[in-house]
Amino acid sequence: MTELIRTNDLVLISAVEALLGGAGIECLVADQNMSVLEGSVGVLPRRVLVADDDRVRARRILTDAGLGYALASG
Repeated sequence: MTELIRTNDLVLISAVEALLGGAGIECLVADQNMSVLEGSVGVLPRRVLVADDDRVRARRILTDAGLGYALASG
């Protein structure tokens, strides 16, 4: 799995999930349940992960959608 985005922005995560899902790319949002440990403050970022084989295509989709600023380096 490759990390695409690490953010606290739930709207951004939702948009990324929608874009990737629309393109047929499955993604996993990791660390969603960490809010139990942090007290639901939203301090700990969530990570959006895709399969290594989908990395290049997913990054291009997000860049084309104007979300390239949010992509993790790599």
